[in-house]
Amino acid sequence: MAHPGQTPPRHPPRHHSAARPARAHPARAQRPRHCPVRRSLSITRTGQPILTSTNHDETTPLGRLVPWVLSGRSAGALRGQAEALAGVTGAPLDVGWSLATTRAAFEHRAVVLGRDLADFAAGLDGAHVVSGVASRPGKVVFVFPGQGSQWTGMAVELLDSSPVFAERLAECAAALSSFVDFSVVDVLRENRDLARVDVVQPVLFAVLVSLAAVWRAHGVEPAAVVGHSQGEIAAAVVAGALSLEDGARVVALRSKEILALGDGGMASVALSAEAAAERLAAWGGELSLAAVNGPTSVVVSGDAGLLAEFVAGCAADDVRAKLIPVDYASHSAHVDRIHDRLLEVLAPITPRTADIPFCSTVTGDFLDTSTLDAAYWARNLRETVDFAGATKKLLADGYGVFVECSPHPVLTMAIEETAERAVVAVGTLRREDGGPARLLTSLAEAWVRGV
Repeated sequence: MAHPGQTPPRHPPRHHSAARPARAHPARAQRPRHCPVRRSLSITRTGQPILTSTNHDETTPLGRLVPWVLSGRSAGALRGQAEALAGVTGAPLDVGWSLATTRAAFEHRAVVLGRDLADFAAGLDGAHVVSGVASRPGKVVFVFPGQGSQWTGMAVELLDSSPVFAERLAECAAALSSFVDFSVVDVLRENRDLARVDVVQPVLFAVLVSLAAVWRAHGVEPAAVVGHSQGEIAAAVVAGALSLEDGARVVALRSKEILALGDGGMASVALSAEAAAERLAAWGGELSLAAVNGPTSVVVSGDAGLLAEFVAGCAADDVRAKLIPVDYASHSAHVDRIHDRLLEVLAPITPRTADIPFCSTVTGDFLDTSTLDAAYWARNLRETVDFAGATKKLLADGYGVFVECSPHPVLTMAIEETAERAVVAVGTLRREDGGPARLLTSLAEAWVRGV
């Protein structure tokens, strides 16, 4: 397997003893087991492990962590493969390349990460291991969250370690430059203004689109896309329903109009949609059901003062509720104030039929993306986000792998709760862990589950 950022060897390296037969051992858990990784891993999807980038320019100068991919027909066989690593004497990079490209991939899988032979000698008991049992989980969906996954310093390490990410982010920044007065890269590097809706939403859009490009560079292609609220804009661009320029227009100009709202709020509440609606009935339409994320996860929005009373009432009844740190009320009657203005500033966009199916969280179903005009994006901001409904539709249509392209996973748990069956739901980066090591650990988590 090629080290991240290096072109694969011109000739395959010699075989090593890492593939010796193994004795049986007890079965291990099916869900991935992983430990923190300090450097980087690269993964490709070509029938072999998605562990060597399809883009030879994808570099990782931050470190020399090498992945060794292992698999076996049983847990015992897998452990035997790992134990055989103790006897390997070749260069870690050459061994990794050989393991990734010359061995069949069986159901029981592990990725062992290390920088030298001593790291690999510990096998499955080492410090940096991802393991799981592969299945046939279904078609891949790229998932794009709305505002909330951002964090100070997000994705900065990828700017310096992933040419694919950096190039796509530069393209997003160029598209946004016609509509904003700030540099996307400067905002990320200097950790500034992320509390402003007209800054965080365009910057987050650029990060989501760029993370999707990285997954695709590693061979993971979406069979469908789904987005939550603002995330639908990134989903539409990745699907091919909107040009990058039109996506930039929608996210930048719409977020500027949201500034005019300024006297509302939003809260996450641990209730079902039905229970939330029953509780909201007492407020006579002053508060709205903003989003249905999962079986017991909703968002409520409306006037800030009334929302605070609502949250206090939930707490008194032992219902978990938490104010979201925003000063506007998306997906509520507040949006009606800017409806006409949204139609005006977004009128120039030209939606088109997507290359990839687009499952709408406005309708809870697939739709013809040529209808993603200004009126749709006004509805996207005004109406309840039916993420749970869209998830159910995807599951019913055979989609079983959900890759959240975001700086921190905020929807994977809701997806798993909605599914009520085994699905693969993986994030990309994590809060305070946004470098190539985390990215590529996520890729390993996908591979060991059968992606």
